[in-house]
Amino acid sequence: MATINMILQGKGGVGKSLVASLITQYLIEKGQDVCCVDTDPVNATFAGYKKFNVTALDIMNGDDIDPRRFDTLVEMMMALPDESEMVIDNGAATFVPLASYLADNNVFELLLESGHTINLHTVITGGQALPDTLSGLNSLLKAFPTPIYVWLNGYFGQINLKGKNFEDFKVFKENTSRFPALIRLPEKKKETFGRDLENLLTAKMSFQEAQDSDLPIMTRQRLRMSWTEIKAELEKSDL
Repeated sequence: MATINMILQGKGGVGKSLVASLITQYLIEKGQDVCCVDTDPVNATFAGYKKFNVTALDIMNGDDIDPRRFDTLVEMMMALPDESEMVIDNGAATFVPLASYLADNNVFELLLESGHTINLHTVITGGQALPDTLSGLNSLLKAFPTPIYVWLNGYFGQINLKGKNFEDFKVFKENTSRFPALIRLPEKKKETFGRDLENLLTAKMSFQEAQDSDLPIMTRQRLRMSWTEIKAELEKSDL
């Protein structure tokens, strides 16, 4: 049946939409049929990628999130064709409502019974957001018995706690079997590679679109190098 990749993290601005775009590009380059969904009612960054034909799910009822509107998402997941993939990006505002909905309605059990595969993805970042992203990871571990791919984003600072790297964190050691892979985003100079990636995300462009564009030669070169490293990480993850 289908494989569903869902990005969940309660902390905003840590790279969830970037991860969604990277997974999508990787799967497309592998020749997969990919369906993309954005449930973020505040910053629908993923939906801005025109190349990916992302469905922006309307989950609002006035100024409030209406959990019943997640029913539409379940219908979409259940209707996925065999051998297809779905990538679902979620904003910080939808983290608690969607996680609660999924748990309260036994959605993952329903999907698994139908033969679908579920991969959760979350982002751990360094700097001031590290405790919040670790809290989000712990919430997912407690709520769902599904595999969790952990993306390590060191752009905002080293992912380091009391001199320990993520592999030495208690949460990793106690749940190693739950993590199929740790996917490290390349740590490059912010002034060059970092700025290029930021601009790419802001422009909602894929790496291939960047190569086909009239961007400066060295910008395209750095983006090509970054994408090569990211794909190597994804190949290792066996996603």
